Amino acid sequence: MQWHTAPTRTRSGLLRLTALLLAIIAASPTTPQPLVAQASGVRADVARDPDVLAAERLFAAWIEGQIAYRGLPGIAVGVVADQSLVWATGFGMADMANRVAMAPSTRFRMASHSKLFTATAIMQLREQGKLRLDDPVSQYLPWFRVKPAGDDDGPITIEQLLSHSSGLPREAGDHWTTMQFPTEADIKRLIVDREAPFAPQVRWKYSNLAYTIAGMVVEAVSGERWSDYVQRHIYQPLDMRASSVDRDEPGLAVGYGRRMPDGTREVLPFMDARGMAAATGISSTVEDMAKFVSAQFRAGPAGGRQILSTGSLREMHRVRSVENNWSSGTAIGFAVSRVGDRTYVGHGGGYPGYTTQTMIDLERRIGVIVLTNTNDSDPSGIARQLMRTVGDAVAKASTVREPVVAWDPAWERFAGMYRGRGGDSQVVLLNQRLVIISPNAANVDAPTALAPIGGGRFRFVAPGGGGPVGEVVRFVEENGRVVRMITGDSYVDRLR
Repeated sequence: MQWHTAPTRTRSGLLRLTALLLAIIAASPTTPQPLVAQASGVRADVARDPDVLAAERLFAAWIEGQIAYRGLPGIAVGVVADQSLVWATGFGMADMANRVAMAPSTRFRMASHSKLFTATAIMQLREQGKLRLDDPVSQYLPWFRVKPAGDDDGPITIEQLLSHSSGLPREAGDHWTTMQFPTEADIKRLIVDREAPFAPQVRWKYSNLAYTIAGMVVEAVSGERWSDYVQRHIYQPLDMRASSVDRDEPGLAVGYGRRMPDGTREVLPFMDARGMAAATGISSTVEDMAKFVSAQFRAGPAGGRQILSTGSLREMHRVRSVENNWSSGTAIGFAVSRVGDRTYVGHGGGYPGYTTQTMIDLERRIGVIVLTNTNDSDPSGIARQLMRTVGDAVAKASTVREPVVAWDPAWERFAGMYRGRGGDSQVVLLNQRLVIISPNAANVDAPTALAPIGGGRFRFVAPGGGGPVGEVVRFVEENGRVVRMITGDSYVDRLR
């Protein structure tokens, strides 16, 4: 660490300042309450991997500093690897007045994470043949009539509700100001006076109203109240016993408002989301949310702990609409973001006294959960740091590497120039590996790799999804000479 000090600051002054800062951190309410759970899906020793333990210490040191210097009440975090909650712990206080330490079992208002459960419910009903995503909302809610942005907008569909592309207003009332959320009857009355700012599919526009309406669709189609449906068809199959909808239960962290200039924080009362529960009403814990995250990695037909089929899960994770600057987007329920060279699905949430964030790396089967009991904690920033430290270490430690086909020096004969009607391709021999480049390309920044898969065959491995990525490459030889390269169903002939 480098201290940037005024020229008149003395060495003794620095030592006193350092001691003071350390004392602040030591005195801050950040006693971690760790939990390590093992399940199938990852190596049994991942939680004890030295690099994972080191990453946990690094993150803990950073988050304790955040709590101390920013005056945050508390934070609970978890890291999931496939079907295992590898690490979970609490920092700071769930209740500052009564000195109740934060823990992985502490309950939080999950806010907009509720949308993931509403979207899951819709997809379950779709799998049962009870609705289609392209059905008009009014087919199930005849009273749903919003003044359109234009005369030829067409009906709003269920998928547009779930992908934030319906064009609907963000809210259904002044509840974020008055803290009095509308009932279902209030929403039906309010909707008559609402005008859509945009036509459907014009642009991505986040809408709590849209998910409130989607929850009503679940009720109309299933015949169950939304809260009962979630309890029976999502919580119970996933054994999410600590999760609920709009109940002020024991173990719920005290919610605190933002830090004011004098350092104080308002203690916020429990608030029932009422008719907007499908958009923002659930409560849960790190331990329970880890079970929901693990469900995203499962494969197979729907049933039991498999709350959705593989196909439906993949649909939920695929981007359907994007922000105009292409920085992020929405799938079915899930928010999708690109951070560095990785893509994440998940969601954030904000409710009076609580902010939350999940990030899920589908490719590496890693997820992180960050739950906080205040409104200025920046859980998305914390989640990114958790992923970059503990998440990355867990991903590395839990990776089960496929057997590598040993390099055969005889494959050097495949290097050469090949020509087809669409252009030339040159197979280049590097250090015990083959790559393909276009000889007339502007650069060779990202050559296509030929990954050996055995039997003299290779896999076409490319950074983008264009071309025959993932397909098999093989070579044809005549009279001991390579004459052709076949990629998927196409081929090019060798020039030299």
